[in-house]
Amino acid sequence: MTCTFYHALTRTPAAAGDPLVFAFHGTGGDEHQFSDLVEQILPKAGLVAPRGDVSEHGALRFFRRTGEGVYDMTDLAERTERMAAFVAGYKAAHPGSPVYGMGYSNGANILAAVAFKHPDLFDRMALLHPLIPWQPEANAGLAGKQVLITGGRRDPICPLPLTERLVAYFGAQGSEVETSFHDGGHEIRQPELAALAAFLSAPQSR
Repeated sequence: MTCTFYHALTRTPAAAGDPLVFAFHGTGGDEHQFSDLVEQILPKAGLVAPRGDVSEHGALRFFRRTGEGVYDMTDLAERTERMAAFVAGYKAAHPGSPVYGMGYSNGANILAAVAFKHPDLFDRMALLHPLIPWQPEANAGLAGKQVLITGGRRDPICPLPLTERLVAYFGAQGSEVETSFHDGGHEIRQPELAALAAFLSAPQSR
């Protein structure tokens, strides 16, 4: 199965062995939301930044929902497999590159959903303000995967207990989990960006 997105920002890794980064925007963002940030952190990395193809009152998303925190699980399942095929195509085309994923809010959710089902696709995953309101099935393939989870302790969209439950889930799978929490809400703050930069740029042998 192959899959393409009509709108995706792409950049090829500078050399074999340089990482390929998938960047997933939040609701209302687009494929440019994190392009400059990725280039600042990993200037030699390749970049694949798809644009969500679901419109929610004009705001772009990666899957449908019926209310705040209420997901259309059938749609999510279908779009998870479609995104997995999209990622797999690029991964196959760059066999010498480690593959990293980062996503914010809705982008973090689609990244996590793909990882739950296809843990082999990513070597590192940074989930910024994820909201996973269901309990994912256990997956031994997540053992050893490097995961960064960030959030706000007063986030009204992604409640801290659900974020902490996600941290516990990855820990139970044997993932190497790091966290960064601030005292604010759904916004991305500087400590998160510092944690993200350190996470993505750390040596691959860590």
